[in-house]
Amino acid sequence: MEKRVTGIGGIFFKVKDPNQTKDWYQKHLGLNTDQYGTAFEWRGSDNPHQKGFTQWSPMKEDTQYFKPSEKDFMINYRVENLVELVQKLKAEGVTILDEIEDTEYGKFVHILDPDGHSLELWEPIDEVYDELVKGRTKS
Repeated sequence: MEKRVTGIGGIFFKVKDPNQTKDWYQKHLGLNTDQYGTAFEWRGSDNPHQKGFTQWSPMKEDTQYFKPSEKDFMINYRVENLVELVQKLKAEGVTILDEIEDTEYGKFVHILDPDGHSLELWEPIDEVYDELVKGRTKS
């Protein structure tokens, strides 16, 4: 089977007070948080010298970032070849919510699953993300 999703890129969830939530997780569970949450740093099994990241981010409960989903969370999946994958997903009838956004640390697009969850697909550029991320929680 061809590779599509290669891992979890992030978990985003709605809370009343993101700063209070980040502070609680920092105090009680030891997460090193910044304005966005924390990035869990890990190494890939195919290339242990290559860093990868999984972002953990509490977001305001009125965030519009998950729209059109009304769910309280969104999962970001790491993928390879996002442009090609989006073409395949369109052909398979998957709802694509926006155009691919190309940023300095990777490409992003949002899709809907059959249960109405907004999912974010990310083709990361880990070397650039490594330079940008400040809040890190390492093993």
